[in-house]
Amino acid sequence: MKNFAVFLDRDGTLNIDPGYLGDPKRVELFPGVSFGLGKLKKNNFKLVVISNQSGISRGLISREDVNAVNNRINEILSGNHVQIDAFYYCPFHPDFDPVENAVCRKPSPKMVFQAAEDLDIDLSKSYFIGDSVCDIECGKNANIKTVLIKNTLTDGEINSLLNEGKSPNFVAGNFIEACNFIIKDFKGEN
Repeated sequence: MKNFAVFLDRDGTLNIDPGYLGDPKRVELFPGVSFGLGKLKKNNFKLVVISNQSGISRGLISREDVNAVNNRINEILSGNHVQIDAFYYCPFHPDFDPVENAVCRKPSPKMVFQAAEDLDIDLSKSYFIGDSVCDIECGKNANIKTVLIKNTLTDGEINSLLNEGKSPNFVAGNFIEACNFIIKDFKGEN
């Protein structure tokens, strides 16, 4: 039997985004993230981070910095007996790299498809949680249900998304609300 997953944006969704986060000491998870991820894990979801990390191409952070931040996130989560199963990131940006290298960047679903192959994930039973238009587009491009967290978007930006026909399946006020929607939806309770 295949796995099912919740794909997660990292900066702005799981942790506060100070911009090109490269210092693991600056990792600060949003309230409810550990608890919400724990609920998803108890419902047998794989947890997979999908993030753009163009700070590498820009020379602002290194791959080692990104890996250190990812490790720190799992270190913090381990205090609540939960772990991210896999981290995928795209280090490229078309302004700084050949366009063919940047094909992994969200909203491309390339990283989602790679994770699905690596972890034997059934995308028809999976979800994507993010805080930006490109996260929702990535999930939609992978043909999975999407949840938008209103951490950083204004109502105007959300309305623009809706007007462009890129509506998420659910808009959540916080991370726990997003996780509760997914669990109920998966069980057919919505």
